[in-house]
Amino acid sequence: MSGFSFEIQHVDKHTGARAGIFHTPHGDVETPVYMPVGTQATVKGVLPKDLEEAGSSIVLSNTYHLFMRPGDDVVKKAGGLHDFMNWRGPILTDSGGFQVFSLAKLNKITDEGVWFNSHVDGSKHFFTPEKVVGIEENLGADIIMAFDVCSKYGISHKEAEKAAEVTSRWLERCAKAKTRDDQALFPIIQGNLFDDLRTASAEDAKRYASYGIGIGGLSVGEPKDVMYHVLDVLRPHLPENVPRYLMGVGSPDCLVEGVKRGVDMFDCVLATRIARNGTAFTSKGRVTVRNSDFKEDFSSLDENCSCYCCQNYTKAYLRHLVNVGEMLSAQLLSLHNITFLHSLMKSMREAILRDDLLGFSERFYESYKMDDRTF
Repeated sequence: MSGFSFEIQHVDKHTGARAGIFHTPHGDVETPVYMPVGTQATVKGVLPKDLEEAGSSIVLSNTYHLFMRPGDDVVKKAGGLHDFMNWRGPILTDSGGFQVFSLAKLNKITDEGVWFNSHVDGSKHFFTPEKVVGIEENLGADIIMAFDVCSKYGISHKEAEKAAEVTSRWLERCAKAKTRDDQALFPIIQGNLFDDLRTASAEDAKRYASYGIGIGGLSVGEPKDVMYHVLDVLRPHLPENVPRYLMGVGSPDCLVEGVKRGVDMFDCVLATRIARNGTAFTSKGRVTVRNSDFKEDFSSLDENCSCYCCQNYTKAYLRHLVNVGEMLSAQLLSLHNITFLHSLMKSMREAILRDDLLGFSERFYESYKMDDRTF
């Protein structure tokens, strides 16, 4: 394996939060980092060049969705995801485990793998750890995630234990199946909301965490304070010398709390999803520009933001676009939301370097209105 390493530049002396650089074959990623999600080989509504200008250094795509359409063989023939989607920076592919269990019309888990029916056309498929690794190798992302069982919120200890045990066995098979030395495999910690299962899963996953480790099975319906508790329980069991990736979390307050708990990498579709519904992150909290309050509001979306949207358009114009169904509204708001999250991560990184993350957190909550429980 060459081209992957994690350099910790500074650890905040009050919180233990880390500022680092993750070196990959397609470029360096400064951490902590928010990663925009391009599920189907595109971040919805945002051009690659605009992602770069907004501060994106790494993006995600999804194994399940690209297997379904257009097919991993097509992406391989195109030269891999970097050429297919015209993104020259690092790419991470999720294994598709979450989608198999959340989107599939039917699924049946066995020790060997999982049978499921496609959410697209109902066709029947069988994913094994070996098959998933093969798909991810065809896609060609820099970072590939192990195939795991993401258990539902509210299940019993026994059910969660079984899912964690299957995840552990599948992880070993993923590691054995991997053949490319230009891809880094990240194991995923499961265990639902049970402290003993989480710590056991973390200790098991660490054996395969040569280049990074994922924390899965959170932001699936549990209260935020429960998620923070799980992160606190896991923290002493996480490896120190690789990036720690909290999967599927992307609201500003959760990013702040995750970084304070030693997490380095985050991803979430929230930024672009709420943008398509006319909602924006701002330094004062969320703003839903479709509301009538903004009909004659000719101020910028966020006076503290330097993105193209905020520098050139008003809330009144954005409200007009949203309410008449113009797709430009989703494009502008998506660009703003992604820029906002990158700016937030950059500010936290700078605070860590000053040993001031606690102070930054206090100032953030003084201005950011908490009005949701979405991750």
